[in-house]
Amino acid sequence: MSDNSTATGKTPADFWFDPLCPWAWMTSRWMLEVEKVRDVEVRWHVMSLAVLNENRLDELPDEYRDMLENKAWGPVRVVIAAQQKHGDAVVGPLYTALGTRFHNKGEGPTREAIAAALKDVGLPAELADYADSDAYDTELRASHREGIEKVGQDVGTPVIAVPGADGEQIAFFGPVVTPAPKGEEAAKLWDGTLLVASIPGFYEIKRTRTQGPIFD
Repeated sequence: MSDNSTATGKTPADFWFDPLCPWAWMTSRWMLEVEKVRDVEVRWHVMSLAVLNENRLDELPDEYRDMLENKAWGPVRVVIAAQQKHGDAVVGPLYTALGTRFHNKGEGPTREAIAAALKDVGLPAELADYADSDAYDTELRASHREGIEKVGQDVGTPVIAVPGADGEQIAFFGPVVTPAPKGEEAAKLWDGTLLVASIPGFYEIKRTRTQGPIFD
């Protein structure tokens, strides 16, 4: 599929996420709003915080390292298994179901929440077993690598890739925003994202976060 148009002729936004990340969740909810107000189609892909940080675990705080080692693998493994078995179309809905339970409902990345999310979108319950399986880790790492190769190493999740000035994709970490903008505010942020992507040599705008994720 082309990087600058989808099968429906809409502008593509390729979005890499780890279901565990609350900031990626905020950005993903913004992108769903963008689909309502602009001629845009999101193409969903998994990336993995566990893979991203696996070579620097000793540098991380104990609590974050524990999360990566004991909680981060399961959700992305279930999503990639669902994609491999049931196609790309299930990735977005499953992410929404997982994120709603993990973040909005405060259930966290438990086995019970994963099983309930699969049920929410009508996917087979046995997919939950892949949380503890490395059967599709090759595909998971390939999806992760695709996003990281577009944006570079010194980032986290989410990664979003949009058409640049010449039609080739430009990828960024973010935008990091809370709460997720809606309506015209969502449209304005999207338009601004395309604008900065069109400027050769643009890399980064950043400020200190003073507010946590607002799940509304």
